Amino acid sequence: MSDLSTSSSLNSARCLVTQTLEINPKGWSKWRNKNCPKFEKTVPYALLSQVSGLKEYIGANPALASVFSTTIVHSNSSDLSGANNEFEGAEGAEEFYDAADDSSSDEDNNENDNEVEVNKDMKTKVRNISWAVAGLSAKKTSAQESSVLDTLVPPINLNSDEYHGTMRRSKDELDKNCWSSPDGSGFMIRGKTYLKDSMKVKGGEPLLKLVAVDWFKVEDCASKVALRPKSLVQSDAGKKLPFIFVINLEVPARPNYSLVLYYAADRPVIKNSLLGKFIDGTVMYRDSRFKLIPSIVEGYWMVKRAVGTKSCLLGKAVTCNYVRQDNFLEIDVDIGSSSVARSVISLVLGYVTSIVVDLAIVIEAKEEEELPEFILGTVRLNRVQLDTAVDLDK
Repeated sequence: MSDLSTSSSLNSARCLVTQTLEINPKGWSKWRNKNCPKFEKTVPYALLSQVSGLKEYIGANPALASVFSTTIVHSNSSDLSGANNEFEGAEGAEEFYDAADDSSSDEDNNENDNEVEVNKDMKTKVRNISWAVAGLSAKKTSAQESSVLDTLVPPINLNSDEYHGTMRRSKDELDKNCWSSPDGSGFMIRGKTYLKDSMKVKGGEPLLKLVAVDWFKVEDCASKVALRPKSLVQSDAGKKLPFIFVINLEVPARPNYSLVLYYAADRPVIKNSLLGKFIDGTVMYRDSRFKLIPSIVEGYWMVKRAVGTKSCLLGKAVTCNYVRQDNFLEIDVDIGSSSVARSVISLVLGYVTSIVVDLAIVIEAKEEEELPEFILGTVRLNRVQLDTAVDLDK
């Protein structure tokens, strides 16, 4: 990029993109592995990442199309390799990691199904193996269920028709402005031997069932949603549930929004289980264990990069408030309490109508007896429309 001289009437600096790089996804993985395997860890790659989403951004904002134009400059592999050699030696310690890239060809994906990701600095090995290889079922295992939920009590029937939220349940994969609950295979969590070898494995079926989702707009951040008379928790159907885990994601915007997720257990939670300790634990204990794993399934590359796929201890990153009463625990997640989180969510909201995002809730396991981890609950938000949010106070 080149700086543009700014007149005295302008308060902020401007720049002009003079070159961008366009890479054909087909065969990219093979070329990268053969000619430039460490390209993603170089300074040129990081610089390109800063401007790579301009084309998509302008395309998503028609008003900008007449003001800006993008020039594509094609580069051959030798030029790129030269840039890599120039910077890698001096900046070898600088590493830049991207979100999961789904642009590889089918052939490349087949070759990399069992590929090992190695973070040399952290000495962490993450292998893309199935629960079957790890000696566990990809479904919710009876051992997991019996260690968290009281199997001596007959399960109740979680009939989806009895629970209602303001956001629709998805009818199919092409449906928009709706939610569904995928399995946990798209998320990597700590395996049985994690404390010894840092091994992570694919998640299984969620322990709790997502029964409803509310999408509210509010003047100020809404908290203690479960205590409101019209809440699902206070309904006749909600009061019959053994336990409800309520996640209230407070989204800062104009207006503000609240995404409320209701996860139900079909049996009572065992008091001394990991989930039981979390439910009745101290604020400090909950903050150190409450983990969220994001994944942009469909969307612009720049949004995928901003969100990433790494798990985040929400209690450490943003302010979380807890409401524990009767048969429920509500967690109010104040996303606006972190400037970084606020910036990321602002970017996501700009493209929310064209993205599909998955979220997984996990209680982090830190002791040998708590492993392997399990997916507590998941949600898939499919191309959400901001203007369909319901006024909470009406």
